[in-house]
Amino acid sequence: MQMQSNFASTLALLGPDANYTVDQIKKLSAGSIDIKFFEPGSLVPPGQAFDAVSSGALDAAWATPGYWTGKDIAFAVFSTVPFGPGIPEYLAWMKEGGGEKLMQELYGKYNIHSVMCHLIPPEASGWFRKEIKTLDDLKGLKMRFFGLGANVMQKLGVSTQLLQAGEIFQALQLGTIDATEFSMPVMDLSLGFYQVAKYYYFPGWHQQATVGDLMINKGKWDQLSAHQKALVEAACDQTVLKGIALGESLQPKAMLEIQSKGVELKTWSPEMLAAFEKAWNEVAAEQAAKSPEFKKAWDSLSKFRKEYAIWKDRGYLK
Repeated sequence: MQMQSNFASTLALLGPDANYTVDQIKKLSAGSIDIKFFEPGSLVPPGQAFDAVSSGALDAAWATPGYWTGKDIAFAVFSTVPFGPGIPEYLAWMKEGGGEKLMQELYGKYNIHSVMCHLIPPEASGWFRKEIKTLDDLKGLKMRFFGLGANVMQKLGVSTQLLQAGEIFQALQLGTIDATEFSMPVMDLSLGFYQVAKYYYFPGWHQQATVGDLMINKGKWDQLSAHQKALVEAACDQTVLKGIALGESLQPKAMLEIQSKGVELKTWSPEMLAAFEKAWNEVAAEQAAKSPEFKKAWDSLSKFRKEYAIWKDRGYLK
């Protein structure tokens, strides 16, 4: 198979995770499944990977469902949700609460089979050229933003656009955008945002955990034996575990290095977080009213979270 990644091999965490997936599939299958890794844009533009896998022009892609909200906003629910579940809760819903099955049903409409294949820790909230003290400071900003969080920022007066990883630094440097969020400290560090923006905000209210997947053309997937399919799923499960462990271990050192570059680590005030959450609740209601698929996924996740709360609220230290 030819697999194009939406994340460069040099990008911290997600680059190694993608290659780890390829290596594990090859090892577990004793070479009966040989996937060749291609960098973003090597075969098709990153934003066209979905259509290429759907048509069969590309065998597979390694990305995240949140990139495909132009097809259906419901894809965002299977990627990350503002003020949404952290790693344990998201994993529980995806694997045991029906999330992954719903995701596969949605992809199936486009002739794609998807396997959850990475899960990463919380992200930062974003890089800003100037300090953000009030909601008024956000108004009029041009910002790269991902997923449903972009809809929230739009409600607060921010003009958002979704840029692929390799496009962000130049846009920030040239002033095409004023601010950006991308990922967690170790990945943001590797992209060099600290050279342009000196205010780095936490917590990442829009991405407390992010799911990624291996998308395979349905025809190609159906050619695999039951044993081979199980091996692909096992390799992806291994990548999920490795990504969580590696992602958590890398952040402290990255944050210290970012600070050493003259960047201020900032924490949103309770008032700002409350404003983000209020806007998010409005966005969720609007999307559920507009998209049947979003409502289906959102209702499933919301029901799971409501039932999970008794455990989360009592089982974990605050």
